[in-house]
Amino acid sequence: MQNLEIRTQQKRQIIDITDLIAQNLRADAKLAHVFIPHTTAAITTMDLDPGTDLDFLDALEQLLPVLKWRHPHDPKHAPDHLLASLIGPDVSVPAVDSRPELGTWQRIVLVELDGPRDRSVIVTTL
Repeated sequence: MQNLEIRTQQKRQIIDITDLIAQNLRADAKLAHVFIPHTTAAITTMDLDPGTDLDFLDALEQLLPVLKWRHPHDPKHAPDHLLASLIGPDVSVPAVDSRPELGTWQRIVLVELDGPRDRSVIVTTL
């Protein structure tokens, strides 16, 4: 198991962590599980052609309903938790030759929803 530290730079941001994951896979790994132990960030895979990260973030914004949020310590912070839950905290990806086995355009990304912050990403290999 590897615990990777990533510093995000913006309130909402997509960070490609594919190469970082690959650098931390064991040589005999057959599966990489990537997990983020935070409730306002998420892990997923996506195409990162120029602009698709911003399209993704714009689409997330459009998913948010207009509500009177009840989050106890900061109601305006509630959408960050909601979006992180919708995306999810993890992905599992097959590994071949110490590399994540991804589709042609597929990348593993950290989705920051309440930055900038220091984030931990836990990579477990089997």
